[in-house]
Amino acid sequence: MIKVKGVSKSFGSVLALKEVDLEVGIQEIFGLVGPDGAGKTTLMRIICGLIAPEQGHVQILGSASEKLVNREDFGYMPQRFSLYGDLTVMENIHFFGAMYKLDKETINERAKEILEITNLFPFRNRLADNLSGGMKQKLALTCALITRPRILILDEPTYGVDPQSRKDFWKILYDLNREGMTILVSTPYMDEAELCTQVAFMDRGRIVKIDSPQELKNKFPYTVLELVTPVVEEESLKKLAQVEDLYFFGNRYHLVLKETMSIEEIQFILQQEGFEVSSLKTVRPSLEDVFVSLAEKEVV
Repeated sequence: MIKVKGVSKSFGSVLALKEVDLEVGIQEIFGLVGPDGAGKTTLMRIICGLIAPEQGHVQILGSASEKLVNREDFGYMPQRFSLYGDLTVMENIHFFGAMYKLDKETINERAKEILEITNLFPFRNRLADNLSGGMKQKLALTCALITRPRILILDEPTYGVDPQSRKDFWKILYDLNREGMTILVSTPYMDEAELCTQVAFMDRGRIVKIDSPQELKNKFPYTVLELVTPVVEEESLKKLAQVEDLYFFGNRYHLVLKETMSIEEIQFILQQEGFEVSSLKTVRPSLEDVFVSLAEKEVV
């Protein structure tokens, strides 16, 4: 459905993308994750044909993105809410549908269907400025879906939205995907990355790793221990010879070990070094463990 080959892009002296290769298959939910400034938004805009790459090319449905005849075949939802706050929900939808030369009857028919799915129908006459953050995102999604696209491209669609609205939003995406839609989405949330069929980790303009969430965790080469201990200086834990890396999650530390060691062995070492161990157990690596590790390797 989407093929990206050797795409590079710079903005002045800043290299935004460097020789990016990417392929999104039919009916995938393909996730892009990575730190701020990794190049996710730039890549999505190039895929949509909004900006041109300096080298490389993009194909969508077998055609170069800039030569795609049926632009209604894909919907794009940008990172920032970009609809009109002084128009109602329906007025925004009509404006967007008219841009694709859809007639009024078709827009009304499709809008009713999508607004029912997104639970926005009761608010169809409300000004966009008076919607909650989650509702605004659903309105933006409705506008992106008005052409009934085969491909949906979403740039951090739930950023800053409350947890329940995020859950509702992803239920809608799953329903659309089951009906045959291919989805490319960027997200800063690891629980959302877990919901994708394939995930690409980006850093400093490059694709570092692509795989399914399950395989990314299965292939993590280190043992991860979860340590609960009274507050300590992280640097003192990192100095331990056995610790490859260290991540902090609330009141828990994830210790990434260089070698396989028993719980008893590492607990003995920690106690010998003066750490009070409230709890210590082996845990499966999370996607956050995987991506933090990848990001730190790239920095080095």
